[in-house]
Amino acid sequence: MVPDEYCTFYFKVNLERIRTSCSSLRGSLASADDDPILTSQSTLARCHRPFDRLNRYRRILSRVDSLADTSILVLLRFRGSRRAAKLFRNRFMSILANLSSVLDPELTDNVEVALLSAVDDEHGGVIVELKEPMDPAAFHTSLRASKSNWRKQGIKGAWIKLPIKLANLVEACVKEGFWYHHAEPSYLMLVCWLPNTKHTIPVNASHRVGVGAFVMNDKREVLVVQEKNGSLRGLGLWKFPTGVVEQGEDIHAGVIREVKEETGIDTEFIEVLAFRQSHASFFGKSDLFFVCMLRPLSYDIYPQELEIEAAQWMPVNEYAAQPLVQKHKLLKYILDVGMARIDKGYSGFSPVPMQLDDLMMHEDDVTADA
Repeated sequence: MVPDEYCTFYFKVNLERIRTSCSSLRGSLASADDDPILTSQSTLARCHRPFDRLNRYRRILSRVDSLADTSILVLLRFRGSRRAAKLFRNRFMSILANLSSVLDPELTDNVEVALLSAVDDEHGGVIVELKEPMDPAAFHTSLRASKSNWRKQGIKGAWIKLPIKLANLVEACVKEGFWYHHAEPSYLMLVCWLPNTKHTIPVNASHRVGVGAFVMNDKREVLVVQEKNGSLRGLGLWKFPTGVVEQGEDIHAGVIREVKEETGIDTEFIEVLAFRQSHASFFGKSDLFFVCMLRPLSYDIYPQELEIEAAQWMPVNEYAAQPLVQKHKLLKYILDVGMARIDKGYSGFSPVPMQLDDLMMHEDDVTADA
């Protein structure tokens, strides 16, 4: 049998604020599952007669207006099993957080509050990864206490990773000074800079990486498509296959995949012919676009039904004669650089294998200031 224990909380209550919110306080205390003992140095301490709990709360609250004190020190004590004490503490923290407008800000300085579990990152910060549901008010109280503790430890950046199922905790994070850093399909990452200095939190990924494929067969025909979607839809324009590199995917693998998906053609990556940077492209992000040369390994075309209206092998001169190709700078540049590689001996950028240690050194250089 687990022995009973005392779970004790001290906090200071501002009576002026309570006088304007007695009904809210009464409703919250009356809904508690346990019977707290309220004591203080004022006449409020003498309310210990054995009448029912609800009447006790009403009696206590009715005495507030008669007190001359501007604030009182309240002791809340619970006796029960360790598990029950923990549940009671969380419930009471919920009540206090909901009444934060009537309680002094110094509330969490003297209250026993469970801190959030966190792990250190490599740059003097901490990462909180929440997985289990929490009451939003109890979470808010724990987060506020954790921030105070992290500041005392000299922590710089505090990160909170919220799975999508815990989206109800976002408001509490924002109220405590956290901002959105990035989001993925399954989670939201928030961050807060704790020192009173300008933050050095690295920004979220600033660029999207796109690829375009220059594929020519032995008949000097280029692989082209017409798209069902996008700004060029319905214009009758034939263009080179393009797409976006996926997370964790190499450029050469991404362009091979895009060609296969859009046309059914298998290819071999030769080199990057050129690249272009643009800004304010996709939801305000910058864009890196790599023009790649590939060698066809198959020739039978199977257009992708979802995105591609049509696909074919087209004589390069016929492709170049399209009015839109002549007017569209990027389309014309892709053609020009591709033909420079075919006819004029232009060399692009060939892939060079790198060791893991080299990649780690580059990552350290990039994040050194974070």
